[in-house]
Amino acid sequence: MGERTSSGRKRPLTEREKARLREKKRLAAKRARQQQVRKYRLIAVCAGALIILIAVIILSAGRKAKTDSGNASRQEASRTETTSAGEISASALSALSGASGTESVPEVTIITTAPAAPKWTEEEIDFSPYATEETKPTVLMDYSEIQYNGETLEDKSLYEPWYSMNFKTGSHYAEDVDGIVTFRGNSFRDDPTRGFVNLTENRFNHIWTKETGVLEYNDRIWSGNGWTGQPLMMRWPSEVKQHMNLYEEAKADDDLVEVIYASMDGYIHFFNLKTGDRTRDPMYVGWTFKGAGALDPRGLPILYVGAGYNSNEGVARVLIINLLDCSVMYTFGNEDSFSLRGSLSFFDSSALVDAGSDTLIYPGENGILYMLHLNTSYDEEAGTLSVNPDKIAKWHYMGKRSGEESYWLGMEDSAAVYKNYCFVCDNGGHMMCIDLNTLTFVWVQDILDDSNGSPVLSIEDGHLYLYISTSFHLGWRSDSSATVPIWKIDAENGTVVWHQDYECYSIDGLSGGVQSTIACGKYGLEDYIYCTVSMTMNDSGGVCVCLNKETGEAVWEHEASYAWSSPVCVYNEDGSGSLVYCASAGKMYLLNGMTGETKDTYDFGEVTLEASPAVYENYLVVGTRDCEVCGFRLE
Repeated sequence: MGERTSSGRKRPLTEREKARLREKKRLAAKRARQQQVRKYRLIAVCAGALIILIAVIILSAGRKAKTDSGNASRQEASRTETTSAGEISASALSALSGASGTESVPEVTIITTAPAAPKWTEEEIDFSPYATEETKPTVLMDYSEIQYNGETLEDKSLYEPWYSMNFKTGSHYAEDVDGIVTFRGNSFRDDPTRGFVNLTENRFNHIWTKETGVLEYNDRIWSGNGWTGQPLMMRWPSEVKQHMNLYEEAKADDDLVEVIYASMDGYIHFFNLKTGDRTRDPMYVGWTFKGAGALDPRGLPILYVGAGYNSNEGVARVLIINLLDCSVMYTFGNEDSFSLRGSLSFFDSSALVDAGSDTLIYPGENGILYMLHLNTSYDEEAGTLSVNPDKIAKWHYMGKRSGEESYWLGMEDSAAVYKNYCFVCDNGGHMMCIDLNTLTFVWVQDILDDSNGSPVLSIEDGHLYLYISTSFHLGWRSDSSATVPIWKIDAENGTVVWHQDYECYSIDGLSGGVQSTIACGKYGLEDYIYCTVSMTMNDSGGVCVCLNKETGEAVWEHEASYAWSSPVCVYNEDGSGSLVYCASAGKMYLLNGMTGETKDTYDFGEVTLEASPAVYENYLVVGTRDCEVCGFRLE
């Protein structure tokens, strides 16, 4: 593009021309997306009509056969007739059962349910991030360093990775496994759900409760499940289950979806999603787990989980656990001399794994980003599994204000990744973009304060954006109240697209602002994001707000109490969406995602809710600080 100069060379585009070109590309991408949606809707309608026609033909043939044989009276012929499971689609049977195939198949007459709507997928885009004058790393950062296989590199350009990292869009992360494998579901951190809910009564049906416990250490009491505390879920293949230390009834259950919940009581708990029955003995590890943990996105029976605090077992660390026999295969991160934050070594992040290079990516609150080549070895037939990490790379950084008492080093949120670029916030008010192939900064944006939420990536009209907000710690910017923005940021260069501000309070020992991770709408809610804001009216209350993605304007607000828990969008097959979110005062809300209207409220009683729910089809699981894990059907 660009005009020719007198020398025959192309003239570089002006900024205005570039902007016009970007706008033309944006509009073209939007038109293409609208055409794709119309195509999917037409396919769904045609397929639904075809299924109905086939069912009618089958039933008519059945009636004729009965009449011709003389084995049925007119009265018998008027009764409900059935077809076998092999004569109709599995998706139709699943829809009629109301549990997507996880319950016994009912007898049916005519199949009227349309096929499942197309799975949400994002188109891959060209992405080459860069820094502007505002977001140059040198504005906020002093330096960064790399340690490789135990040696700190004097020249970072000497770092030669063993991989070329290339994450696809979030919907492709763990796309070949049936489960929820990391905090907020994938590498975009935008979907802690699996399948559709298909609400008819718009209510929570509480179906089971199981107890957890308490861990005490140095006058601290860690109970139940807290921030971020999201459960993981997996439908293990039968070949994998046969080598697991599951109870026999769990092994024999072909429909088993296992809930794997690392809890504050030092245990990892295992439940049957539908019944709440324990699927195996809890695994005692001995450290409190505040984070969600992560399963291997390749479907391998591996759990990656970090300890959130020291315990009688020793200093906190990351554990890589073999879920065949619940044994610890490897640990790292404890008392790491490469840390610039002293002896602190807590790990609340939920890991990601690059399947192509067999690489674990794990940010730590000790200020180190870890990357380990796992050397995974798995023999499914023999039921053997091992890891033997090598090529261990560590990256740390020092910010210009990190030496101040308030602005700490360290990352306790969960990183989002696209291609070879990692987006992660820290405890010192930095939103960072890091090139994983070179372990260098690309850009850094000032987000004012410690972030307890994780960045969420979103591709909109062919461009990558991220959504993030922050906490407000007492004394950092004010001794009473301060502005807490919810930002939309251009992921390409770190510049702010818009921000919606809330005045928030704080008290000693408990920060106000946004403590959760933003929910990014899809399907019928794709124009909106959802965010809980704490202490925005006083030092205890809060709101859940729906914002327009394009403008940042508030569409609606729902008032509740302080919230640590992250909201979750759930959808019917027709694309209509609802919002589920939990408030700390023990209430869970089901809201209309478009209007904010309350459809249902579940009152847990006098309990504290901090953990974030996960939703598998119509089933929702969340833990409380009062030592209970609760299962619900969304109906």
